[in-house]
Amino acid sequence: MLEEKAGILAGKVWEILNAKGALSEKEIMKEMKTRKSKDFYMAVGWLLREGKLNCIGNEDDLTFTLK
Repeated sequence: MLEEKAGILAGKVWEILNAKGALSEKEIMKEMKTRKSKDFYMAVGWLLREGKLNCIGNEDDLTFTLK
């Protein structure tokens, strides 16, 4: 169940970044219409593991883009 949710959330993040380009964590969460950082990080982790995401910046100021 959790794995399915992670895949769905990852798909949402991928679609957002594909449509909008580079975005910050806050911008992506706003587009996802979620306040749950765990959902954001679950999706980002999935995309990172699949090699589909770039993280630019430092821990306090990351920007995410698709590869």
